[in-house]
Amino acid sequence: VSVFLMFLSTFTMFMSGLVANFEYDLKKIVALSTLSQLGVMMFSISLGFYDLAFFHLITHALFKAMLFLCAGVLIHGVGGSQDIRLTGGLIKNFPLVGVCLNLANLSLCGLPFMSGFYSKDLIVETAAQGYWSQLIILVLFVSLGLTVSYSVRFVLLAFVSWNSGLVSLFSCDQDYLMLKPICNLTLFALLSGASLSWLLFPFPTLVFLPTNLKLLPLVIISMSVVISLALSNKGLTVSHGENSLSWFVGSMGFLPFLSGQLLPNK
Repeated sequence: VSVFLMFLSTFTMFMSGLVANFEYDLKKIVALSTLSQLGVMMFSISLGFYDLAFFHLITHALFKAMLFLCAGVLIHGVGGSQDIRLTGGLIKNFPLVGVCLNLANLSLCGLPFMSGFYSKDLIVETAAQGYWSQLIILVLFVSLGLTVSYSVRFVLLAFVSWNSGLVSLFSCDQDYLMLKPICNLTLFALLSGASLSWLLFPFPTLVFLPTNLKLLPLVIISMSVVISLALSNKGLTVSHGENSLSWFVGSMGFLPFLSGQLLPNK
């Protein structure tokens, strides 16, 4: 067990999930989501569960590839804009792409019987079964809740909200060149979790947890949905003034300034 890697990966999950909840750039949200899932893999490696990390790597690659394709289709469809505050009601113009993207988000959140559920749930329950720091377990569960929060917030702003400043230029649901890989990856996002779990783990893994730890994810997910509703309502108007908290969180606690701008210029 690597304690340093455990702390590093856990707070990487927390930081990336927190920043994604204050981010409006579509590409950055998807990138921060990838960083958060890399933190999940590193957390599994820090506990010595290398096979679970590899399992999550494969399942995550399948639905995240679909998520990137769907995000690219949406950005191209609105003329290159990446600000999700300026989009809205895209489900009307991109019904099939919207359904596929929502399936990818559900898999990312770990909805039961989606591909992400089989790997992420096994990692979290196995970690909660061990005798680790309560702070680590708490931050781990909060990070999972942040994943649900920014996923729901993104769907509400991009697909449900009708306060749109931009109108889609064309319906990409007629672009069969893009629909073919998206639909193929959708099948993998639905079926790969169960299939790979049978191939990689020939014997079923049973994890026994107390009732409070079993119910804790449901409580955190419910709170995350409420938080995402509040954040999506806040993001309906484009504000020219920068809020200090949003600026601090969006810049990852000024990490880019501390890591890059203090270096001497050549």
